Amino acid sequence: MSITMDEEIKRWTARRKAALVLEIVQGKTTVAEASRQFDLQPSEIEE
Repeated sequence: MSITMDEEIKRWTARRKAALVLEIVQGKTTVAEASRQFDLQPSEIEE
């Protein structure tokens, strides 16, 4: 992720969640890519 997203995120703060959502909306990443990168379920990201 381009907005200060670390490879090993231990805690999902509101700022990190917002950055991920923004990148998905802008088309910089997809839900599938983000779920693989951050080891999250797609349903967790979509929430």
